[in-house]
Amino acid sequence: MLFKKFAVAAAIATTLAFVGCSKKEEAADATAAASEAVEAATEATDAAAEATDAASEATNAAADATTVVATDATVVASDVVVTEASAAQ
Repeated sequence: MLFKKFAVAAAIATTLAFVGCSKKEEAADATAAASEAVEAATEATDAAAEATDAASEATNAAADATTVVATDATVVASDVVVTEASAAQ
């Protein structure tokens, strides 16, 4: 009878140990998945920062080009005014 109680206790302990190991494996899998998600989020953040930098550089280049075009247009307009004034005299 005592042997039977030990056998039942051992079976219960084995089952609980197995369930505990399974939960640890599931937790390890969840931790690994969370780590991968964090790594992917970090890469996405880095890519977004690079895209923001590129957009800023493009904006600055467009502003510089606009300034050059506006300056050239002003020079041409001034030349036209001077030419018309000379022709009027």
